[in-house]
Amino acid sequence: MDELIQYFSNMPTLHRSGLLVGGLAFFFLVESLAPFFTEKHNWLKHTGAKLFFTLTTVIINFMLAFALLKSSDWAVANSFGAMQMFDLPLWLNLILGLLIMDFIGGWLAHYTQHHVKWMWKFHLVHHSDQHIDTFSANRHHPGESLIRVVFTIAATVIAGAPIWMVFLYQSISLALSQFNHSNMAFPLALDKMLSSVIATPHMHRVHHHYRMPYSDMNYGNVFSFWDRIFQTYVRVDNRKLRYGVDTHMDPESSEDILGLLKIPFKPYRPHIEYESPEKL
Repeated sequence: MDELIQYFSNMPTLHRSGLLVGGLAFFFLVESLAPFFTEKHNWLKHTGAKLFFTLTTVIINFMLAFALLKSSDWAVANSFGAMQMFDLPLWLNLILGLLIMDFIGGWLAHYTQHHVKWMWKFHLVHHSDQHIDTFSANRHHPGESLIRVVFTIAATVIAGAPIWMVFLYQSISLALSQFNHSNMAFPLALDKMLSSVIATPHMHRVHHHYRMPYSDMNYGNVFSFWDRIFQTYVRVDNRKLRYGVDTHMDPESSEDILGLLKIPFKPYRPHIEYESPEKL
């Protein structure tokens, strides 16, 4: 445990970059060899937008890393937050920290972006992707990246998370996001078993269905049980899914980088009302 804390306390930038690039390369290889959806599309054009937003996400996170560091240092120095207030064994403190970081910085941040209109317009860039794969994990508008940093700072302070906990959680979140966005044909039996604890591809694909209520379900990125607790969990036949957002199915809203950057600054488009609910 001490070695884990020491490593993440001083995690080299090169290792963090390696986790991002290595994860993308690994899951891209797996989903290429064993894809779940096999429809043809212009991969280079489509992935170009994802790589652009991956780069902007990395830049913003790098620029604001000092804010996370200062927040963590303040919480530790002032004995503020759950990890600082309770005298727990180290392993239990680690679990407590991960749970708080994931609930506030992950699930709650995601849920809020779906239910606050101006935040949703930023989050739309992620959802308007009509071909979900591992590269979709980092397809976030720069504005959404800023929103997520704010939630992560709040989670850090409330958890009283030392910087090693922040880096550990971010590493787990990154790896699982690449995993559960991947287009791999993951064994269903294994998926069902893992999804009792973590968000899996079969679980998260539902969240990217093009119309409600499915796009407002399965918010989890690391732990899946938040959705069960708050009754936002559903399992459906993934073969019936269609990716995207029904209000933004045009090419400008799905692949054009300039068009995607403009989405949050255009008028809000209310969800389409259908004559009957969809049952997948």
